[in-house]
Amino acid sequence: MKQIIAVGGGGFSMDPENPLLDTYLLEQSSKTKPHICFIPTASGDSGSYMARFYNFFENYACQPSHLSLFHPPTRDLNSFLLEKDIIFVGGGNTRNMLALWREWEVDVILKKAWEQGVILAGVSAGSICWFEEGITDSFGGELEPLQGLGFLPGSHCPHYDGEPKRRPAYKKLMAEGKIKPGLAVDDHAAAHYIDHHLHRVVSSKPNARAYRLYHNRGIEEEELETLYLGRDE
Repeated sequence: MKQIIAVGGGGFSMDPENPLLDTYLLEQSSKTKPHICFIPTASGDSGSYMARFYNFFENYACQPSHLSLFHPPTRDLNSFLLEKDIIFVGGGNTRNMLALWREWEVDVILKKAWEQGVILAGVSAGSICWFEEGITDSFGGELEPLQGLGFLPGSHCPHYDGEPKRRPAYKKLMAEGKIKPGLAVDDHAAAHYIDHHLHRVVSSKPNARAYRLYHNRGIEEEELETLYLGRDE
């Protein structure tokens, strides 16, 4: 079974007091203490970002580690990543991250890991990267389309409710034919894919949602059913 969990925003990196999305991720592994590896390439290996990762996951039943491409732990990145149960990709500059991944062939290893059943996940840049296309501010200035790894079909827009320019920019680019139809995800929500199909949408806050966008005499936005992971107030 191939799994990808695309987080629109939230989790340990944005909302460490709300563990629902991160614990949901851990629960998808069949292991009682899964090995979870953080890849912080998009942030340039931000020290504070890595600290937030360890501060959170060291309190749960898992074995956290990270992969730095600036200070590689080994020459054998293939074995290093393939022995993990979960790989979580952090946010930051998606374009720079993908360029470095291709130079180090991390993109090839991640494809192999996914096909072998390693759970792939990520937030923001780490959410965009799994799709054919995404909308990003990585180029500086306005939001623009970017080619991703193409593990999942269509396009993707994270932070759909968290950044005011995201929704209009995504719809405009789609209307102009500059980006494929796809999936938008609010902060505090995540799209869980099994193989190439959307399995469910989950959220760590009651009002967080995901939307399918497509062409139909203009751009249509379909709100998707969302499973709130907490207790209803």
